[in-house]
Amino acid sequence: MTAPTLDPLPIAPDPTMPSVRLVGLVKRYGDVAAVAGIDLDIADGEFFSMLGPSGSGKTTTLRMIAGFEIPTAGRVELHGRDVTGLAPFDRDVNTVFQDYALFPHMTVGDNVGYGLMVRKVPKDERRTRVTDALRMVRLDGYEDRKPSQLSGGQRQRVALARALVNRPRVLLLDEPLGALDLKLREEMQIELKRIQQEVGITFIYVTHDQQEALTMSDRLAVFNAGRIQQVGAPAEVYERPATRFVAGFVGTSNLLSGDVAATIVGRPGTFTVRPEKIRLAPADAEPGPDEIAAAGRIRDVVYVGPDTRYVVALEAGAELVVTQQNLHTSSSEALDTRGRSVRLIWQRQHCLAITGEA
Repeated sequence: MTAPTLDPLPIAPDPTMPSVRLVGLVKRYGDVAAVAGIDLDIADGEFFSMLGPSGSGKTTTLRMIAGFEIPTAGRVELHGRDVTGLAPFDRDVNTVFQDYALFPHMTVGDNVGYGLMVRKVPKDERRTRVTDALRMVRLDGYEDRKPSQLSGGQRQRVALARALVNRPRVLLLDEPLGALDLKLREEMQIELKRIQQEVGITFIYVTHDQQEALTMSDRLAVFNAGRIQQVGAPAEVYERPATRFVAGFVGTSNLLSGDVAATIVGRPGTFTVRPEKIRLAPADAEPGPDEIAAAGRIRDVVYVGPDTRYVVALEAGAELVVTQQNLHTSSSEALDTRGRSVRLIWQRQHCLAITGEA
């Protein structure tokens, strides 16, 4: 059966124009700069994530795009139009929140069609568009149920359908999966990406979950202290972090600096190597010509089912975390390695210099 689709979106006058452009965006609350100067272009039809810890400025930035917050300085452009001073209902965007904000006394169908009713869309067209939106999120047949009769994941889908039914050019999602359990959250990540690809509109997704951002995004921006640390494709940000903060926040990373870096890498500076790039070898193993080695002792072992994390105290004076898949190792075998002398070996190309200190 052919997948349901919503009506085609209007074509932008200039297809090369960013869907969203932020220019010198600042938001202050008294003396506190929640957003301290952001310049960012988001392409039309892109799944773009804003990733960062609590208080990093990502949600405030999203709220300024939506029109719920007015910038202290700078401007917000949507498809080339300056909307900085416009109210939320005058912008071609919709927002999906973590708490869903469904009307408990209304049916699913009435919740999804509420915005269309307010805009006085004819009843027949409204019914058709509600049906199409619910089919898009795989909730066709649920029109007459109440939100209280739905699971958390189903309520999240209703909130998504309610936003999509208005056919916005940009959909803003503020940690919409945060209230779901891990298994359902992982399933919904795949569903959200599928829906975004089918409707073809710009999704801007706020999250503090690195896995979510890496799983769904075409590109992502890493926020910290009101500024953007790095923008790029998930693989680029993960494999080549631009700053110490990005290396430590996006996934698990090992940092070598000072005398430890000079001893192990052979030159001064700050370097990062991902745990899965390192292999555990016997203490007397020798590295290859393009490899780096460091002797140490396994201080701790964390068995997590498919993988095991080894914390290794190096003779040079630091610690590295090593992650290995449990292809042939049981939990007892992994835990028995605690205290064992080992040599850590990784390819030189996986030891990346960090130039940004933020």
